[in-house]
Amino acid sequence: MNTTGPQIILGTMDFGTRVDPDRAFAILDSFVAGGGVWLDTANCYSFWNDPRGLGGASERVIGAWLKARPGARDSVRIATKVRHNPLVPHSPETAEGLSARAIHAGVEESLGRLGVDHIDVLWAHAEHRAVPLEETVGAFGELVAKGTALRVGAANHAAWRVERARSLARERSLEPWTYLQLRHSLVQPRPLTPIAESGHRMLTDEDLDLARSEGLAVWSYSSLMWGSYVRPDKPLPSTYDHPGTTRVLAVLDDVAEEFSATRNQVVLASLMRQGIDPIVGASRVEQVGEALAARRVRLGDEHLARFAEAR
Repeated sequence: MNTTGPQIILGTMDFGTRVDPDRAFAILDSFVAGGGVWLDTANCYSFWNDPRGLGGASERVIGAWLKARPGARDSVRIATKVRHNPLVPHSPETAEGLSARAIHAGVEESLGRLGVDHIDVLWAHAEHRAVPLEETVGAFGELVAKGTALRVGAANHAAWRVERARSLARERSLEPWTYLQLRHSLVQPRPLTPIAESGHRMLTDEDLDLARSEGLAVWSYSSLMWGSYVRPDKPLPSTYDHPGTTRVLAVLDDVAEEFSATRNQVVLASLMRQGIDPIVGASRVEQVGEALAARRVRLGDEHLARFAEAR
């Protein structure tokens, strides 16, 4: 299993809801056949699209696929998250949170749905400041000590909270968060302009500085902006409507032509060139092939400099 260097991560958020199990199985098969390794899910996916109003559909599909493919567990690594699964159907305000009890219960349910005995990376899906950070860190550390989770990470957390949690873990000889997951793409919203998705946290220079200084892995979500780079029917959100976006897209077209690649492939290649692992949500098999082919687009420092200057 080759996991060296930045990789394409398969996002499975819509599996079992917007993507039916048969299509999801085909996508997973194609991803593994193409050399893909990491699957990213969450225990809350996707309660907002599930008639039951609860999460778990994505994990159940992955679990069914693993059961139907003997030996497949040896070919993939699984990352899942706790924090946002509602305790009451259709009621996100009842989210489980990050208490020790909620973390242990959430992970136990995830293991059951996935049909596995451990999770390769367990994420805290978002901050939960109503719970002492010491309690959250302790629960994550206990799961690693038991072998239930091999590594732990923080999604949508402020950099200072991540480092505070890592310090608490070190003080208690517990496994610290070593993975970060934040929203990032080639185009950027207008500075100081809130994005529409309130639960999303954008990757910042401070996050990258922390990651590079401490040797943390960085995963990016919404990397392809929901198809907006290539689909005229899905324009970029209004917060991205500024001159920098126009300039970046012009450079993107030039670089895509230079490499005989698609816009999406160049975007993914630019993230990997920065040491970031982009998560790609696929709803069709052909999207998997396009994404994995981005590994062959070898951008240089000069290409990154052109994008940076365009912003």
